[in-house]
Amino acid sequence: VQLQASGGGLVRTGDSLKLSCAFSGRTFTMYVLGWFRQAPGKEREFVGHINWSGEATYVAEAFKGRFTLSRDNARTTVFLQMNSLKPEDAATYYCAATTQGWSEERFPASDFQYWGRGTLVTVSS
Repeated sequence: VQLQASGGGLVRTGDSLKLSCAFSGRTFTMYVLGWFRQAPGKEREFVGHINWSGEATYVAEAFKGRFTLSRDNARTTVFLQMNSLKPEDAATYYCAATTQGWSEERFPASDFQYWGRGTLVTVSS
């Protein structure tokens, strides 16, 4: 499995940004896809995950109302829509894939078998 995140960049406080993660190598619909982020000097933080069909998502409480996950199975791509960005949202964002079945709960990073390289998001105040 290969994952390639893209779409990061420099934005201003209050802006929106949509990250993409292209998946290849295996059957896309067999995987739950997740997003994490890591700011310099901080631990990797779970953002959310989405089930195989895209009909079920779980977003960490800290991001509910601002961040939304979606996926396009025809394009084997998962997305992270981020709205009302704040300077504290600045981080490298990673997508990850797991064969673990979806459930309405936070998944630790150790549950994900495959990781992309990440895309950097910078938010200016």
